[in-house]
Amino acid sequence: MKKLAYLMFSFVVVSSSLFAQEQAKPQGHTDQNKFRQLKDVLATPNESRNASGAPGYAYTQQQVDYVMDIRLDENNDKIFGEEKITYHNNSKDHLEYLWLQLDQNMRAKDSKTPDAKSENFNATFNGPKTFIKSNLKDRFDGGFNIEYVKNENGSDLSHTINRTMMRINLPKPLAPGEIFKFNIKWWYNINDINVEGGRSGLETFPDGNKNYTIAQFFPRLCVYDNVEGWQNMQFWGRSEFALEFGHYDVKITAPADHILEATGDLQNPKDIYTKDQLQRFAKARKSYTDPVFIVSQEEAEINEKGRSTKTKTWHFIANNVRDYAFASSRKYIYDAMAVKINGKNIMAISLYPKEGNPLWEEHSTRVVANTLEEYSKYTFDYPYSKAISVHSERQGMEYPMICFNYGRPNPDGTYSERLKRGMIGVITHEVGHNFFPMIVNSDERQWTWMDEGINSFVETLAELDYDPNYITGNLPKDIVPYMGGDQNYLSPIMSQGDYVHQFGPNAYTKPAAGLYMLRQTIMGPELFDYAFRTYSQRWMFKHPTPADFFRTMEDASGMDLDWFWRGWFYTTDYTDIGVKNVKEYYLTDKPTEQAKAQAALYNMNLDDYKDKLIYFAEGVNPEEAKDPSDFTFLNEHLASLSDDERAKLIEAPKHFYEVTFEKPGGLVMPIILEITYEDGTKERKTFPAQIWRYNDKEVSKVFKTQKAITSFVVDPDLETADVDTSNNTWPRDQQNSFDKFKEQVKN
Repeated sequence: MKKLAYLMFSFVVVSSSLFAQEQAKPQGHTDQNKFRQLKDVLATPNESRNASGAPGYAYTQQQVDYVMDIRLDENNDKIFGEEKITYHNNSKDHLEYLWLQLDQNMRAKDSKTPDAKSENFNATFNGPKTFIKSNLKDRFDGGFNIEYVKNENGSDLSHTINRTMMRINLPKPLAPGEIFKFNIKWWYNINDINVEGGRSGLETFPDGNKNYTIAQFFPRLCVYDNVEGWQNMQFWGRSEFALEFGHYDVKITAPADHILEATGDLQNPKDIYTKDQLQRFAKARKSYTDPVFIVSQEEAEINEKGRSTKTKTWHFIANNVRDYAFASSRKYIYDAMAVKINGKNIMAISLYPKEGNPLWEEHSTRVVANTLEEYSKYTFDYPYSKAISVHSERQGMEYPMICFNYGRPNPDGTYSERLKRGMIGVITHEVGHNFFPMIVNSDERQWTWMDEGINSFVETLAELDYDPNYITGNLPKDIVPYMGGDQNYLSPIMSQGDYVHQFGPNAYTKPAAGLYMLRQTIMGPELFDYAFRTYSQRWMFKHPTPADFFRTMEDASGMDLDWFWRGWFYTTDYTDIGVKNVKEYYLTDKPTEQAKAQAALYNMNLDDYKDKLIYFAEGVNPEEAKDPSDFTFLNEHLASLSDDERAKLIEAPKHFYEVTFEKPGGLVMPIILEITYEDGTKERKTFPAQIWRYNDKEVSKVFKTQKAITSFVVDPDLETADVDTSNNTWPRDQQNSFDKFKEQVKN
């Protein structure tokens, strides 16, 4: 039967080729196939970064160590600092200068950040506060005040400030393997995040108390890469930071009645905590299910009524971290519990004012613990001693070992499910940033998605572990409205974050949804998880690039994914795959009109082959359709086969369906097909994306079955971010596709 079918198929091929010969020859073109390799866009592998996506034998990175004395002035909302910096040149290059980031200069009086924003006059009066802030208020002066930059010997060190960057002009080039030590003294006015905005700053409560969440507070070294050079792009407020790893020895002086936490291990707990608090810490280190209060709400409420004029100095040491941050307030409730990561105890900690309860004491520390467990499972064991979640009304920002998170209930303690879900999500996300980019240290200023998108993907897995019914917002179906939107306001993921229109979907949701799709639909969890873990462990405490990620995922899985990276990351194409046509056939011994036409092309007499050909007539007519066993010549052929040969055959199908799939969208994706039979049973078939290799517009598959098929549905679970589901069903679903999509998302 296979030979006979092939004979008839060959007629179609030959006749098609004859017609093609009569057409004009097409013009030449470059390779535009969706499956072409990414070699034309990825950096060429070299001795620093090899073709497998791993660090090469010549890979180097710099180290920067800081010794800092910090003073928090609560009365004047200022922060003062002195820092001693030791720069290690581990590269093979001679460096003529060093670049430092001065992030606070974004809100200096002469900052260009506000000037770079288009604005319109709001003619509608929105109240005196809004009017004054927009039109009458003088610009907040929050930039760094650099008192001095000195050499180790105390002499002045030449330097130049260019907005949010400072260049240290070295006395002589810094040779490979050498170190350079210098000192900076500075101060700045702390911004109120509810007035001036910002990723760090203070919040003022009605009683005058402050919640200080302080980060980006000291001049810090930019990344120097011996292939790409200095990462000294200006900070405009959106795209984050590229930083070097190093050791930090930090002393922070704050009001004596403040509770303070920071990056690093506290060196003087007996100078800071009471005997009771130290005993509670000891209990927390053995509690793995419920947080233990180090400072209870009752104690915090008593503490917030005072105003100590004395100070305490907290001393922290942090090794192999890329940044530093701290939080301080007399209002803090403090709870903690232990998390067991591969036999090692890690402390999950939360700091929050009473305004965060009851939500925070119920969820925050437990979410921290869950995040550490889940991220460690998919990447590597969390290497630090603790992870801290600090409550702030309007923040969501991350630093090594500490992050600032929103989620404030109403004044009466009530809260919506949406607020609760948002708080759980932001804590998971910001704690997860400890892994990406605080350890897998990508360049956030250039490739935002390597920070936010990869983290949002793992966040999704952690959220679903915390609550299987959690609405993550990062699934493929969630990105459909964005991908199907106005192309004038879309940018490829591989875009620098400062100029994309829709930053959230571009940097967070689309890469997260793409990686979720890659894991669940394209690669499968086993292959994906191994490759993703390989990438994470290869680039722990190093600086990966997008090419390192793409190459490692392919190298460790044995899958060619260039088609996926190219489409999902480098274009704004969208997915739209549907059923264009379904033809039903039945077997007959009568020549069809198509067969007669083909025979005429070759001057064939079909009567000469009447005992050797089976014809397929289009359209099913149950009264006329014959069971294949009715054909005498087929039975005779089967009878001529040996028992072994017959045993290898399947029962002859009764139903034949030729399904043509169309692809109006630009992205290639697997075809996920749900087939429903006349008896109500269903079957799933998945055809890999490579089915589109030879025809990027439409492809066909033939289904041979014993049972009649009543429907075909493409992507029934919305796994591929298909923007138009109106063409996904046969028989055609009459319901509007976007209404249907909204229904499915809502449910």
